[in-house]
Amino acid sequence: MSQNRTKHDLFLKLIVVISLVVLTACDRQTLSDKDAASPPEPVLQELTYHSLPDNINWLTNDRDPVFSCPKAIKGGMVRSALPSFPMTFRVVGPDSNGGFRSAILDNQLSLINIHPNTRNIIPELATHWAFDGDKKTMYFKLDPDARWSDGRPVTARDYIYTLTFMRSEHIIAPWYNDYYTREIEAVIAYDDYTIGVKSTKAVPDLYLKLGIGPIPEHYFGVLDSEFITRYNWAVVPNTGAYRISEFKKGRFIRFKRKQDWWAADKKYFKNRFNVDTVQFTVIRDLNLQWEYFKKGRLDTFDITLPKYWHVKSKTPVIENGYVDRIWFFNDQEHPSRGMWLNQDKEIFKDERLRRAFAHAMNVDRVINKVLRGDYFRLPQAFYGYGKYTDYTITPREYDISRVESLMIEAGWQRGNDGVWKKGNMRFSVLVTYYSEEHMPRLVVLKEEALKAGIELRLEKLDPSAMFKKTLEKQHDVAWMGWSTNMRPSYWQGWHSDNAHKPQTNNITNTDDPELDALIDRYRDSLDEDERIRLSLRIQNKIHSISAYVPTFMIPYVRIAYWRWMKLPDFHGTRASDSLFDPFSSTTGGLFWIDPDTRRQTLDAMDRGETFPPVLIMDKRYKYKADES
Repeated sequence: MSQNRTKHDLFLKLIVVISLVVLTACDRQTLSDKDAASPPEPVLQELTYHSLPDNINWLTNDRDPVFSCPKAIKGGMVRSALPSFPMTFRVVGPDSNGGFRSAILDNQLSLINIHPNTRNIIPELATHWAFDGDKKTMYFKLDPDARWSDGRPVTARDYIYTLTFMRSEHIIAPWYNDYYTREIEAVIAYDDYTIGVKSTKAVPDLYLKLGIGPIPEHYFGVLDSEFITRYNWAVVPNTGAYRISEFKKGRFIRFKRKQDWWAADKKYFKNRFNVDTVQFTVIRDLNLQWEYFKKGRLDTFDITLPKYWHVKSKTPVIENGYVDRIWFFNDQEHPSRGMWLNQDKEIFKDERLRRAFAHAMNVDRVINKVLRGDYFRLPQAFYGYGKYTDYTITPREYDISRVESLMIEAGWQRGNDGVWKKGNMRFSVLVTYYSEEHMPRLVVLKEEALKAGIELRLEKLDPSAMFKKTLEKQHDVAWMGWSTNMRPSYWQGWHSDNAHKPQTNNITNTDDPELDALIDRYRDSLDEDERIRLSLRIQNKIHSISAYVPTFMIPYVRIAYWRWMKLPDFHGTRASDSLFDPFSSTTGGLFWIDPDTRRQTLDAMDRGETFPPVLIMDKRYKYKADES
C-alpha cells in the first residue's frame, strides 16, 4: 500500500494538523472558520529576538518557469473515492501514518519547496532564504502575506513552537521526537518575519532538511497526555489552499477552497487549485468505484492496472468519447513496493529462510502473466535516486534449486504435502494485503511458491486495518509499499532504534549492528561523497539481510477522466505522480473543470450523440524514466 506522498514530502513536511475544534463521534461534522476561532487562547511565551548576522546573501527564485495554465478557470466540485475512512485526522501519533495523511499534509505549506521540473528551490511560506557559512544554518524571510485559515499571520513564533511540539512526549511519535531533537538544533527569531533554522550538523543538501513547516502555538499552548484522544478527529486552520469543511465518519470527507487564500496570486501558485470543492467518498471496492466512475459519479479513475487499461476501458463511455484517457510518463524516485518479512517471527529469524523465500517469489511471471508486461521489476528498495542508488543490485530471481539448497543447508526437509518442514514447523506464512485487485498477483505467487515448497496463506484486510496490523508488527509478510523523498532515508525503516516496537516504520524488525553503524554514519556525515558511498553500502547490506522482496515499479500514470476535466497542454510535470491531485503544493492543482463542456457532454449523452475517443500518450519524460 503505497503511502503516496508522501505524496513526496520533499521537505520533510512534518507539520501537525490539529484542530481548534474537538470533534466527537457524531454522525456528521460541518466546520467553518468561525468554529476555528472559538477556543480559548493559551498564554503565550514572550519571544526573545536575536541580532541578525551581517552580510547575509539573501536569495530568492522568481525566474523559473511557471507550471500552471492561464486558461484554468475556478469552480466546481471534483469527486474522488477513498477505499476506507482514515483512523484519525492527526498526522502524528498512533494510526496517523495512513494513505489519507497526504491530503492533510499537502494543505500545510513549508518554508520553501522544489520546482518539479528544474529541481531548484522556490518560495512557499518564505520569500527569501540564505545559507550561513557554518553550513548548518539557513535564514528565511517569512512572507508577511501568509495566513492561517482563521486570518492570523504566520510568524516566527509558529516555527519556534514547531520544535516544542515535535519534541513533546505527548504526541507519541518517536520518529518526530528523534528527528527534531537529533537533527534540528534550534529555530531562532530575529523579528516577527525573519528566522534561522539550525541543523545539529552540516549536511549536503541542507535546504532539503531545514525547510520546515509552522505549528500555531496560539492554538495549542502546553501539550498534555490527552493530546492523542483530544485531537483524533480535529481539523486545524492551515496555510494551504483547502481545508476540511465537512465529514461523516465512514462516509465522506469534503474540502473547501479558501476564497480569499493568501497565496492565490503568487507566481508558483497562480492558476492552480482551481476547483471549489474536493469530495472524497468512501467506496471500499475498486470495481464499485469503477461503476461509480462510468456513471459520472466520480470524475477520474486511475487505470494503471492492466485489466482496466486493456480490458475494462472497452466500455461505451470511453468508446463514445465521453471519457478521455492519458498515459503519462514521469521521472522520479520509485516507491519501495514489495513484500516485507517480519524477522520477529520464528520462521524468518534465519537469513537462509528469508533468501529462500525471495527465490520462491516468481515476480517476473506475475509481471508477464497478470500485468501484461506493463510493469517493470523493481531491483531494490531505494531505486531511482541517481548517484545515491547502487544500480548493480539485482533482485533475487525465481530459482527452485536455490530454494532447495538453502532449505537443506538450514536443516529442513520436504513434507508429504511438498511444503518444507522442520520439527513442528512448516514453511507456511500469512501474507497480509489490502486490495482485491492485488489478489490475482498473489495467487500466481502462491502457486509458484508452492512448487518451491513454501505455502503462502493470503489475508485481505481493509487498508487501515492492514496498515495498523503492520505497524503493530503483527504480520508475517506485509504486501505494501512506502513513498519516497528526494534522498534515501534509512533510519526510520532499517535502524534497530525502530525495531521490536509498535508504531514505527521498521516493519521488518531489522536489528543489525553493522547496518546501524552505517546508518548512523550516513546521518552524521558532513561530506556528500561519503554519504553517497555509505548509501550504496547500506543498500547492499539491506539486500543481504533479505527481509524485503522488491516487486514492481511503475514510471508512469494512466488515468481515465470525464472530458470536462481539463489539463494544461503539458499535462503534468516531471514529478507528477497523479495528474488530478487536488492539493500537492509541488505538483497538484493543475487541472480545472469546464462547466460548458460538462453541460455539452451530459446533453450529448441524453441525445445519444458521441465524440471522437481521445487517447493521449505523453512520453516526454519516458527516456529519463527508463534510464532510472
